[in-house]
Amino acid sequence: MAGQRVEFLGFHFDCFNQSQVIEALEMTVRQEQFGYVVTPNVDHVVARHRDSGDAAVADAYANANLTLCDSRVLQLLARWSGLQLPLVTGSDLTPALLRKLDEGGTARVAVIGGDAALLAALRQRYRGIAWVQHVPPMGVRRDPVARSAIAEFVEKERADFVLFAIGAPQSEIVCAVIAERNRARGVALCIGASLEFVTGMKRRAPKLLQTVRLEWLFRLAAEPRRLWRRYLVEGPKILSIWLKWRLNRSRPAALSASSRRGSA
Repeated sequence: MAGQRVEFLGFHFDCFNQSQVIEALEMTVRQEQFGYVVTPNVDHVVARHRDSGDAAVADAYANANLTLCDSRVLQLLARWSGLQLPLVTGSDLTPALLRKLDEGGTARVAVIGGDAALLAALRQRYRGIAWVQHVPPMGVRRDPVARSAIAEFVEKERADFVLFAIGAPQSEIVCAVIAERNRARGVALCIGASLEFVTGMKRRAPKLLQTVRLEWLFRLAAEPRRLWRRYLVEGPKILSIWLKWRLNRSRPAALSASSRRGSA
């Protein structure tokens, strides 16, 4: 599925727009292969750098079939670095994909995570889709039994699409496990809270706040007790990560210029 890629902050982002992404996903499903999509945002990048010694996390992101920029803040930082990074958020991709599958009336979609109320809301909203669900226990990241159970469920159900709603990096790690086992088909998407947005269980920020890159502030105001640390303590670390990345990126050029002067 991968196309032209841009390396930024340790991730290799694919330069696809949303329509191209959906086309690539449908092609993978038709080929009876298994692939998975990751959608890094600021929180993911900060956590990835914090867990830089965790090989399972690094491999999970590195081996994804598609890596999509899920953050307008990351897109802006990339632009300041001279990079054009297309924005394809999970919260926009998920409803667009589900609408298309619902109209087709033949798709089978599995949900990993959530609860009975979420599944009921999805069935009510997208009646043309055959839904199945697996609800794992908490602590999937450190629970090999739970990870194996998810993999076996995905292999058994053979859904066209698998929507992971168990958070990062659990979702990405489990997807890598499924890919390594090489017994499943379909496409998995690590899409976080997107299902709660499409069902109306959570309200997404108005378009204006999204456009001015303040969606995070809307979410913080809606769930301050759960999200204050993510946005007020962890989130700002993206600036130091970006500055360090820019410094490392420019260093080889500076050394090269210095070497040329020394040899002149």
